[in-house]
Amino acid sequence: MRIAAGHSYGLAMSWKSDFENCYLLIPVVHLFFFFLTPLLNQVFVWGHMATATGTGWAQLRQQARSLETQTETLFHTYAQYASLSQLPMTPSEDEVKAESQIHEILERREALISQLARLLDSESALTSSALKQNNLSRHREILRDHRRELKRLNSAIAETRDRANLLSNVRSDINAYRSSASSNQNNNNAEAEYMLEERGHLENSHNMMDSVLSQAYAVNENFGLQRESLARINRRIVGAASHVPGMNSLIHKIGAKRRRDGIILGVFIGVCFLIVFFFR
Repeated sequence: MRIAAGHSYGLAMSWKSDFENCYLLIPVVHLFFFFLTPLLNQVFVWGHMATATGTGWAQLRQQARSLETQTETLFHTYAQYASLSQLPMTPSEDEVKAESQIHEILERREALISQLARLLDSESALTSSALKQNNLSRHREILRDHRRELKRLNSAIAETRDRANLLSNVRSDINAYRSSASSNQNNNNAEAEYMLEERGHLENSHNMMDSVLSQAYAVNENFGLQRESLARINRRIVGAASHVPGMNSLIHKIGAKRRRDGIILGVFIGVCFLIVFFFR
């Protein structure tokens, strides 16, 4: 009994000593949690910020790569206008649309790169790395290359369009010259035809005049023959009148008839000359 009581007393004293030791550790634990809790909260906040920053960086980079791919596709379409041998004098609707889309995407990429730069600056030493700096520099370099490519394509398209417009103007001048030459040739041909027609009219008039003159000469010759015949008849009548009484009055009548025939002949010749002059 005494042994058991001694053992129980020893256990009680041991528990009392442990309890007093635990009681002494309570302020230490309080101090530990007092200083450790803010540190743990800060670590949690930093971890959350790092996770959110990493997610935003990945999304922005994905958008930037997608826009770079779209830019390459639009460059492939826009470059076709620079390779055309003949461009319209004014840009087509599709050409203007492609160029405006390229400008819009380049501006969007510029804004995304600015967001990436601000996000990288906000990270400071938390999650910033040389890899992200290289990625940002690569995006900027690609954007500069695409802007230079756009300027080169614009210059090539403008040069091709100017050359096409120059060739078109030259062709227009050549066609205008040919049309003018053809018109002048047609005018010359028409003038030559008119001159030929007038020459034909003159030749016809000359032929008519020759015919009229031939007829006049024939009539004159016929009148000469008639005059000789009448002269012979007159001589015979005069010879017979000298032997036959009353013949003088008959000779006088014959002379009057001759004068009348002479007047008629003169009027006829005058009419013939008037006809020739009129048709000339």
